[in-house]
Amino acid sequence: MLSLVQIVSILLTITAVFAWTNSKVFKLPNTIGLLIMGLLASLVLVGLEFTFPQVPLFHQLTIIVRNINFSQALLDGMLAFLLFAGALHVDFSKLRRRSWAVGCMATFGVVISTTIIGVAVWWASRLVGAPVPFIWALVFGALISPTDPIAVLSTLKEVAVPQTLETDITGESLFNDGVGVVLFTILLAAAVGNQGGAGFTVTHVAKLFFVEALGGGALGLLTGYIAYRAMRVIDDYGIEVLISLALVTGSYALASSIHLSGPIAVVVAGLLIGNRGASEAMSETTRRYLFAFWTLVDEILNSVLFLLIGLEVLVLQFDLSHMRLAAAVIPIALIARLCAVTIPVLALSVVTPFVRGTILVLTWGGIRGGISIALALSLPDVPERTPILAATYSIAVFSIVVQGLTLSPVAKRFAREDRQPSR
Repeated sequence: MLSLVQIVSILLTITAVFAWTNSKVFKLPNTIGLLIMGLLASLVLVGLEFTFPQVPLFHQLTIIVRNINFSQALLDGMLAFLLFAGALHVDFSKLRRRSWAVGCMATFGVVISTTIIGVAVWWASRLVGAPVPFIWALVFGALISPTDPIAVLSTLKEVAVPQTLETDITGESLFNDGVGVVLFTILLAAAVGNQGGAGFTVTHVAKLFFVEALGGGALGLLTGYIAYRAMRVIDDYGIEVLISLALVTGSYALASSIHLSGPIAVVVAGLLIGNRGASEAMSETTRRYLFAFWTLVDEILNSVLFLLIGLEVLVLQFDLSHMRLAAAVIPIALIARLCAVTIPVLALSVVTPFVRGTILVLTWGGIRGGISIALALSLPDVPERTPILAATYSIAVFSIVVQGLTLSPVAKRFAREDRQPSR
């Protein structure tokens, strides 16, 4: 059994080698290139393990990947740092002007998508001969509906879109994963309880939903303000970077321990430190070092994460019926995303301006990634776990590779800033 230090060193070495190779040879966006190379490496390992079962090297490499707890590494480790780093760079004044659009898509949009995907997957799974119970289809809908802020933000670095649309995409991706995790937790509790939802009334679900989501936001505001006040009375970039690290880990751990939304807590804290903290509590030197530090954290963890997504194909159990379902859920997820975007946009378009092409770009920019895979891997060992995992992985790979590589031309072709948003 390898130690944690050995596993981390192996992952960082592979990530560095693959990133260098991609930069010199393939010249794809770094995260997408790492995912593709990790996926190809996994498929090669699977093939070699079947072809040469007597060679221990291939088996050992496969065991190393399978021993990495991807769900725990992301949900209890990387996620807090990546969300904080993303929120740190968001202009809150722009986000506030788009609050209704972002809020509706991050809440009602997730619920709409979860419902559509749940019904469609329940029906489609029967057609392909791999029936999934309705409550588990809803669990799948909840884990796959939120766009992944990590994947979305890394893709947006390569895409030029109007500022209003960029704020909508960024804001939605930062908040809807917290909403999705809360909804996933509620539905999973109903599914595991084998009650078909018994005991989970609409009132009970709404109470849990808003307590966790709004409570997480309130906690992030409180911890972020404490960190802001601490930074304001000193001028030492080393200590202030340390405070930001304590803020991220402390907020996320505290939220998890009292059953509030950790992702929403660190996003709110990041918005506060990145805006009010940067302007009022930091010197120019501190701003430069702190933002550079979190940019590096974001780049390094993103690289490792996308490599892991590619390597995680080794944990899948290949079955023909699962592959048919995995292929069927891709158009289902796209249609559900279209509905989840169209309904809030059309409802708000009377009072909130949207740039031309918003619906198309938001639909195609609804990239799923590591968070959905981590949630799927966190499912208990039930018969429904394997088809859900295969379906989740197919959507994540398709959205990151296909949608991620084509989002830029789609945005250039269809996104137009017709008028400035109201102030």
